[in-house]
Amino acid sequence: MRIDKFLTEMQFGTRSDVRKIIKQKKVIVDGELITSIKLQVSPSKSVIQVDGDVIHYQKYYYYLLNKPAGVLTATKDRKQKTVMDLFNSVDYRDDLFPVGRLDKDTTGLLLITNDGQLGHQMLSPKQHIDKVYFAKVDGQVTTDDVIKFETGLLLKDGMQTKPAKLIVESYNSDSNISEVLITITEGKYHQIKRMFGAIGMKVIRLERKKMATLELEPTLSLGRYRALTDEEIESIK
Repeated sequence: MRIDKFLTEMQFGTRSDVRKIIKQKKVIVDGELITSIKLQVSPSKSVIQVDGDVIHYQKYYYYLLNKPAGVLTATKDRKQKTVMDLFNSVDYRDDLFPVGRLDKDTTGLLLITNDGQLGHQMLSPKQHIDKVYFAKVDGQVTTDDVIKFETGLLLKDGMQTKPAKLIVESYNSDSNISEVLITITEGKYHQIKRMFGAIGMKVIRLERKKMATLELEPTLSLGRYRALTDEEIESIK
């Protein structure tokens, strides 16, 4: 890999920016000052320093983010805050993107990466990736409703859903609110809200808890993110 490509991938700016850094004699490779942008380096073996700091090459990045309500699941938006605006300047990269979507008012687990192949794999219907949500529903969810979810629902627009697992965790008769867990393998637009709408109920809170083997831990507060562990990365690959 050429040194200018390496430094560009490591977020040191455009090729033009990198040329300036090299011209300013700020780059050292294996102990030697670099003056040519065409120098070939080994990302895994060469010791590359910029302004005295050793730069370790990393091609793919994986983050688990706890999305808050009111934030768009998008990379950029001119008017509204997006999930990428939650990243600090050190971790932010132009090539990062959210895998799948959560509605603006939905909270919870969101995978952020620059690994396009993994992103496609996680969203492919053929992979049958489980996604688990916690929901508060206006009304009492019954055993009959559980069965309807298990057999698949016909939505109001005529679309048929695949079977989903619905577990009733609690019901408060005073507030008439049910707390439930739903597991789906699809990702249709507003799917869970539309599924409950098909049985005459309204979702008043929705949070994604799990996606594949990834799980949202209670210690990760809303709006915060963390890098995936090596074990987590291997588990979703």
